[in-house]
Amino acid sequence: MATTELAPFFDERYAEIEAYLSFLQNVEDAAREGAPRLRGTDAPITTDQKKILNSSLYLQLYNLVEATVLRCLEAVVLAIEEAERRPSELSIGLRTEWVRSIARTHSDLGPEKRLEAALDLCEQLLQQMPIRGFQIERGGGGNWDDSSIEKICERVGCGLVFSPSVAKAAKRHIRDDMGALKLVKNRRNGLAHGSLSFVDCSDGVTVSELQRVATAVGDYLKEAVACFVSFIEIEITKSEVQEEEEGVIAS
Repeated sequence: MATTELAPFFDERYAEIEAYLSFLQNVEDAAREGAPRLRGTDAPITTDQKKILNSSLYLQLYNLVEATVLRCLEAVVLAIEEAERRPSELSIGLRTEWVRSIARTHSDLGPEKRLEAALDLCEQLLQQMPIRGFQIERGGGGNWDDSSIEKICERVGCGLVFSPSVAKAAKRHIRDDMGALKLVKNRRNGLAHGSLSFVDCSDGVTVSELQRVATAVGDYLKEAVACFVSFIEIEITKSEVQEEEEGVIAS
């Protein structure tokens, strides 16, 4: 089942973050006794180079955020298709997303294409065919943070419940009045769009601060993944139980 893959996927990706943080910590520790040097060349790792290395973590963290959210949404769709759910069996949130996808309600279409999408929707409703080719409109490209994650979860009907400590850490301001996920998004976008240099991005930022950011982001995503797993299993199990009950009554 799709849900069994979500937690291992996240753990594997987060392990990459931890490995990189360990490397950054080693570089910072070595720098306390002078500029660390590369063995074999004796070339020093300069202050600017250390800043560039530190800044790269924001890119990796944002990649983790986006990859985790998209994998969770894909798992929702995969679970629906594997269970051969029909539109009438979906929750209101998921049914709305299905209509949005099939009827292409939020796409800029010409009259003929809009009619074609409407007919496709009618055909699937009339025949009550199992759902196929369904895609949840993701949005959020380049702008995934805690607010956008919470909005997409509200849209599909997946309730997010965080432990108080994790919620507090995610929202706590770290720099520029931003919490961990918003800071990661802001720094990543600044680097990606060229408005922020890699040297300036982590100027004055220590590895311990990066560790706090990574921990806050990681803990938030880990609990979000658990919420998605619960949501998927409850939605599918509910429909399967109903089918079994109906089968017993019919027999």
